[in-house]
Amino acid sequence: MELREIAAVTGRGGLFKIVQPTRTGVILESIDSNATRLVANGNDRVSILNEISIYTTDADGSKPLETVLHAITATFNGNLPVNPKSNNDELRAFMSKALPEYDENRVYVSDIKKLVSWYTILHTAYPELLSEQKEVKETKKEKAEKTTEEEPAEKPAAKKKAAAKKAAK
Repeated sequence: MELREIAAVTGRGGLFKIVQPTRTGVILESIDSNATRLVANGNDRVSILNEISIYTTDADGSKPLETVLHAITATFNGNLPVNPKSNNDELRAFMSKALPEYDENRVYVSDIKKLVSWYTILHTAYPELLSEQKEVKETKKEKAEKTTEEEPAEKPAAKKKAAAKKAAK
């Protein structure tokens, strides 16, 4: 499971697993013990978790949600000191400890409550999402570099074949 397979729907609590796209929307299944299904159409606002980021004051201006979730796991080791019903000061202190560079003016308490709620759901349902992934994925640039490194080895062989053909004539 990856964050790109999980969505939040505005106006509906909790998180949903993306089951299958349809002609007019997408079929979602709630991530809880009930596993209820719903069809989100064009009127529903669906946000995929890997496309969400948190405003920061650093040069980038934001951090992806996945990075923030990993930072929370590293800081609190899955045992959150707050819950969505905690008071505003506790929630802001939690966010400052988990992500010190978050933008206090643009990240509202309601956003932090949502983050805590989502973290709790993900920690319960998919704890492997929150652990740091050690495997390194090849980027397109790395693949291109490997391809260009292999080409010079192939070209001399092609030159030898061409020279052999000329000699045969």
